[in-house]
Amino acid sequence: MTVWTDHLAHLGATLADNALSFAAPTDEARAATDNTIVVPLLHLGTIRSVGPDSAEFLHNLVSNDVKKLPADGAAWNSFNSPKGRMIASFLMWSEAEGHAMVVSADILPAFLKKFSMYVLRSKVKLSDASADIALIGVSGTNAAAALDAAGLAVPTEAMKQTGGGDAPRCIRLNDSSFVVAVDTAAAPALFDALQAGGASRAGTAAWHLAMIRAGLPLITAPTQEEFVAQMLNYELIGGVSFHKGCYPGQEIVARTQYLGKLKKRMYRVAIPAGAAAQPGTDLYAPDFGEQSAGKLVNVAPAADGGFEALAVLQTSSAEVGEVHLGSVDGPRLALLDLPYALG
Repeated sequence: MTVWTDHLAHLGATLADNALSFAAPTDEARAATDNTIVVPLLHLGTIRSVGPDSAEFLHNLVSNDVKKLPADGAAWNSFNSPKGRMIASFLMWSEAEGHAMVVSADILPAFLKKFSMYVLRSKVKLSDASADIALIGVSGTNAAAALDAAGLAVPTEAMKQTGGGDAPRCIRLNDSSFVVAVDTAAAPALFDALQAGGASRAGTAAWHLAMIRAGLPLITAPTQEEFVAQMLNYELIGGVSFHKGCYPGQEIVARTQYLGKLKKRMYRVAIPAGAAAQPGTDLYAPDFGEQSAGKLVNVAPAADGGFEALAVLQTSSAEVGEVHLGSVDGPRLALLDLPYALG
């Protein structure tokens, strides 16, 4: 990915591991709030599943219905442990010869290795395609216009895709956010065209903030095997099918759905400036005393110097409204709205 990352460095990006930034955290947050942004998604990687058995193979392993995924479709999906805990969350779409899965880059190698153990006699080949595919995120009020100005066909519905083959593939996540998958060699020119079309370049934290505000979680290394799908509101964003056949963890996911009220849900929260907020940090509430009442899932700097985050919490603690970070007397969090009802 040298040509792509070299281009970003030439534009002033600071690269660290799988993340990058173009400005200070508060400025990046302000850009995500006030502007349409274009973000190199280096914190994500792509796995390709190719072969005549791709749909059947994936369908038997993941939480959503792969067999019913249309050629122009995309879907949220997950791979779970036998105990129903999410090992990986990912965006999946159909391709001409199979499927693509976009996962957090920090868990991709281990996830691919584990997933490959199930191939056996299936006519399918799994590979890490991250070096060949550059992922670019575009988010904001004028995202569709920026994509159109850059010459891309823009999906008109959420979780639909356009392009593919030799053309960049554009996946619409919601009203204002898109993921573009493009050949790495063509990524620099497309990135520049999206900026010329009205999008401001921004870094990884700005994309995290956009996804947090959209209520779209991402499993990373600190949160693997911590949550059942419904704790992450996964059935609310279309990431679970309750009508498909068995898959690892299916019994637990189904039981969580149909037996009683959910005890944990994912909420959006604000964290005050000066707090040490990281994915996986425990949360505490008076009704649980010194026992953890939840964990942070994804965290991004906010324009005021604090943070916004997605957090899995005991619903009883959220209803009381007093939640603390890191300890029973840690910084107090404020609950924020999500764009969908928890039900």
